Amino acid sequence: MAYSERIKDIGRIRDYMREFFVFGFRSREEFRRKSARSYDNERRRAESWLGEYMQFRQTAEGKNVFLSIDSRAVCHNPLFKAWKTKSFTDGDITLHFLLMDILSSPENVMSLPEILEKLDGLSAGFRDPKTFDESTVRKKLKEYVREGIVAEEKNGRTVMYRRAEDVKLPGCDLLDFFSETAPCGVVGSFLLDKTDEQADAFTFKHHYVTGTMDSEILAALFDAMREKRNVTVETINRQKDRIRENHVVPLCIMISAQSGRQYLMAHVPRFRRITSFRLDGILSVKQDEVCEWYDDLKAHFERMRPHIWGVSTRNDTGENLEYVEFTVCYRDDETHIPERLEREKRSGSVEHLDGNRSRFSAWVYDSREMIPWMRSFLCRITDFHFSNKELETQFADDLREMYELYGITGEEGGDA
Repeated sequence: MAYSERIKDIGRIRDYMREFFVFGFRSREEFRRKSARSYDNERRRAESWLGEYMQFRQTAEGKNVFLSIDSRAVCHNPLFKAWKTKSFTDGDITLHFLLMDILSSPENVMSLPEILEKLDGLSAGFRDPKTFDESTVRKKLKEYVREGIVAEEKNGRTVMYRRAEDVKLPGCDLLDFFSETAPCGVVGSFLLDKTDEQADAFTFKHHYVTGTMDSEILAALFDAMREKRNVTVETINRQKDRIRENHVVPLCIMISAQSGRQYLMAHVPRFRRITSFRLDGILSVKQDEVCEWYDDLKAHFERMRPHIWGVSTRNDTGENLEYVEFTVCYRDDETHIPERLEREKRSGSVEHLDGNRSRFSAWVYDSREMIPWMRSFLCRITDFHFSNKELETQFADDLREMYELYGITGEEGGDA
């Protein structure tokens, strides 16, 4: 089969782009999920879009291909290019431009038979004219009505079609910012392509570009949440290379400000609990019936939310919340420490004991999620308490090992 840089389905290239960008250490021989020919085709396809970011490293195991993107040096997410290479047939593209010509202005209002007659007249001018049956044209018009390209109205019992009025686009800077920061920002990138202005107003120290590869999954989940539907999500466990179907009720999308990772918070009926799914582990989303209890489940999640530190709902009964408390000490000239506690406390509380000490406390479903954040205060923590005694002992042991490693004595790192 001839190689083409255009793709019919983003899912085909999604895993490869993630492998190249996130896990750029596998050689061609180590990538066993698909055939060597598939690997070569997808590598060349990605290279045709992202050649300036593609790099190679020769190792004893072979040549490793990876993507290297410095977010400080690029103003626009280069991975958007994958969404702008969708394949099409000769018939699709011909019918599109003929319909846009026939309905060239909002004043041209026609019925389906009138449009078919116009199509026959325009097609006759081609050397090898294409013909379009009534069913094909009707389906295409319905698709364009859904997309907002064409508007329909009733004239008696006859459905009339016209070109939808052009919408005034927001400012270029607004589209630029939206495309690089918002979920499904690729929509802003498509709109930005329709402007004549140059949009290079923003650069980002932390620019999480890989989220765009999950935009199709994200859009399907947003649609389901808006319509309050159940969905069937197909997920993959990459460590075990196992694919599983889960029937869930999508409630919320949560995005990490630290890593940029996107998570679906959903109620899983067979477990009777709310849990999280990483979006980059979801292969597909299929919408099912409307959920009768959607509003109740959403309200339950909102009640849980103040006690979710990250995305874990390990003890989601509400009866087994875990308590965490620690005190930090700082100098008079280190006012940024209490300010940071206030800024990053989330649903916890901060008590300022005096001019040099502050105490943080919180009730959460899973206190393990707080450990990375607590470690960033290690040299300032004077005491700490966990209701989860196993975790408290582990945290104390980690502290002692660190003190021994650096030859620090006389510090116990807390009461544990």
